[in-house]
Amino acid sequence: MHSSTRSVPVRSLCRLGALTALALAATVVAAGPASAHAEVEAEGARALDRNVALTFTAESESASAGISKLEVILPKGLTPQDITYKKGPQGWKFATSDRGYTVSGPKLAVGEDAEYVVTVRQLPDAEELVFKTLQTYSDGQVDRWIELEEEAEDDGHGHGHPAPRLELKPAAPGAKPVSPSPTAEPAGTTPSSGNGTGEPTTGASSPSSPQSSAQPVADSAQEDDGMPPAVPVGIGVAVLALGGGVWWFRSRRSRDA
Repeated sequence: MHSSTRSVPVRSLCRLGALTALALAATVVAAGPASAHAEVEAEGARALDRNVALTFTAESESASAGISKLEVILPKGLTPQDITYKKGPQGWKFATSDRGYTVSGPKLAVGEDAEYVVTVRQLPDAEELVFKTLQTYSDGQVDRWIELEEEAEDDGHGHGHPAPRLELKPAAPGAKPVSPSPTAEPAGTTPSSGNGTGEPTTGASSPSSPQSSAQPVADSAQEDDGMPPAVPVGIGVAVLALGGGVWWFRSRRSRDA
């Protein structure tokens, strides 16, 4: 009688223990994806450091699709031209955008995290940098890692979607911002004529110069008059000489008579 009475609580405790274990396992499984995040790392990074490698990691939250693209919105002080792609998942490509850059390629395996590395020409003079990230899966789902710490909201699983954040140490003594990347000379620019020193050349005129174009105009003016200007002058001189000769001849004949 007593043994039968004691067996009931034992069986109840066993059942309670089994249910508790199942509940704990389910909680762990459910919390797994919720603990995922995106982050950026650069050990010992200081403001104004040059050629700094940044390692980005985006953890998968999908149980049915793989990550296929990551789009990063650059913080103030960085431009797409400051970023160089170093390495990433096999087959993935780097491309700049109007607000940052994208890294994309063949979808990763379900549950596989995406990791890639870029090099920054120079870090800005700031205390921290925030890299808002859009994480796209092969089924079109998008995880938006764009929240700042002060605006991050709990999604019901104990966490929000904070943007990757990189804290920077103060700049090294004497560190200065580098000059902006040189821009290409606009197409269609015609170099000005000169002597190689930037000053215009003197002396002989080019075919298109005003001095060379004046000669054809003068020639055409002579052709329109019908005869060169020297012809009338020559005729006048000849007439004067002939008149003078006639006067001299008549004066001599008068004296002889």
